[in-house]
Amino acid sequence: MTPKDKKIQNHNLDDLLKDMELNNEALKEAVENHNDENVDVLQKMLEETQTNIRRALDILSVGKIDPANLGTRITTRTSPAVSADDAERMLEGVFNGEAMVGSDGKEYSIPPNYASKSKLVEGDILKLTITKNGSFIYKQIGPIERDKCKAVLLQDEITGDWYAVSDTRRWKLLTASVTYFKGQPGDEVVILIPKNSKSLWASVENIIKN
Repeated sequence: MTPKDKKIQNHNLDDLLKDMELNNEALKEAVENHNDENVDVLQKMLEETQTNIRRALDILSVGKIDPANLGTRITTRTSPAVSADDAERMLEGVFNGEAMVGSDGKEYSIPPNYASKSKLVEGDILKLTITKNGSFIYKQIGPIERDKCKAVLLQDEITGDWYAVSDTRRWKLLTASVTYFKGQPGDEVVILIPKNSKSLWASVENIIKN
């Protein structure tokens, strides 16, 4: 591995751990300001976050770190477990690049930060649990087969939308994904796209600064 690759991996690992710590603090604050209706769900989310941090620390203690592998291992349980008593409704759907199209034909919004950090790809199968207090909890249950490729990061000067462009192809990108990696127009972007079908959207795997 070249020094440049190591620098990129270390940067990604630092961002990942900082993000997990921030999420943990936010969840702690939410629990402290809870009401009787949402405390059970918040506690489950906090427990899952703490588990993920312990996993990251365990992997770090081994010494040889592959951030891509680390991300996969610690995100396998990002969605908190929800008991049947907590759940009011469950349904499956397909990720269309920015939202979930449910089996009922309706579109359900997905927090951009969740879609970005989970690196959801257009075509992924998701399960949505709507709790009794109205919380939406997503879980990826059927990831579509992926391809990885490099493209150039561009931004529409009028709309502010972000795109990945490679030769004659162009994919939409979630703004949250670009800002997470602090991308700038002209940077090289590594994207994930469906392997066996065309897509309008791509997921950001990484951004290499110029």
